[in-house]
Amino acid sequence: MASTLRGATIGNQVFGTGRINAGNVTVSLVLVFGRDDPARVRFAISPLWETMAALRVVLEPQRRTYHLPWLDAVRTDLDRLDLRPLLVLSPRSGWTPDFLSPAPGGPGTDIAGQLAQVRATPPDQVARELRHSLTQRSGDPAPKAAWRLLDDPLTTRTMLADRLEQCWQLLIAPHWPRLRDLLQADTLYRTQVLGDYGLERVLSELHPKARWTGRTLIIDAPTTERHQLHGAGLLLMPSVFAWPGLAAVTDPPARPTLIYPARGIAELWQPAPTIHSEALGHLLGRTRAALLESLAEPASTHTLARRHELAPSTVSEHLAVLHHARLITRRRHRHAVLYQQTPLGTELANGGQQIQ
Repeated sequence: MASTLRGATIGNQVFGTGRINAGNVTVSLVLVFGRDDPARVRFAISPLWETMAALRVVLEPQRRTYHLPWLDAVRTDLDRLDLRPLLVLSPRSGWTPDFLSPAPGGPGTDIAGQLAQVRATPPDQVARELRHSLTQRSGDPAPKAAWRLLDDPLTTRTMLADRLEQCWQLLIAPHWPRLRDLLQADTLYRTQVLGDYGLERVLSELHPKARWTGRTLIIDAPTTERHQLHGAGLLLMPSVFAWPGLAAVTDPPARPTLIYPARGIAELWQPAPTIHSEALGHLLGRTRAALLESLAEPASTHTLARRHELAPSTVSEHLAVLHHARLITRRRHRHAVLYQQTPLGTELANGGQQIQ
């Protein structure tokens, strides 16, 4: 298979020009909501989707804009991975097997659970989806060596799950706390928007190419596919590595899912911010002022500790003071407590730049 793959090279690893999709993914579609679907819109986070989507960042230079620090960090590990079987099943324009990225079962889904789902995929489904992926693609046909994956679906299933686990361990797991915090902050923000302004606002803010018409969600693109949700609702899944596009899962039995770029990606890999105002630093103390300024978006104690290179206990003490002064709010979101500036905190953080 190695000799048939053509594409970009990073380190010593040769990558094909495939496109990472989740099941039957399109970049243009019309999702038609029925009467019960708006009430069945949910948010979820998928560690396995991020693992697959990270490969797309490796493959496509135009997706690396915000992720160059991550690429530098994992460059050596990329040389240790044989990604060819995964890449050949991820055509640039085509179909990626659904079983490689199962939808998260709920808010607490972890990588172990998702990998267990992959390893439990029925062999006939593995064979069917492999065959579909190898045939349903435009451009160059699948390399002949790739058809050997069909010889023993059970062995192939195990091998692909093992490769996914290796990718997770080397490329994503060391950075997962940072990624998870950003994804959780995104879902918290959009959940707040849903409660305050309704579904129309949430769907309209997902992406510049997403338009809500009152009954349909339309993703702009040259061609269109139409899908009835039929009461299944819609799973909204933020992604760090999906930027700048959108992806969707529409094939049954999978739940309809829309994957969109999470908020705050541009700052994800940036070093800890420095405070903009010496006066604010004198007023609150430099560390406390820096923490306040960095809470324009929700963040957890551990996120702030990593961002500012502080002990979590130190961050907790400063957050308690800021919260007591009503400069930040705190809200539990699933398994984390997220903090964010109050209007007073925002005014102080922004206005402090003008203090002389």
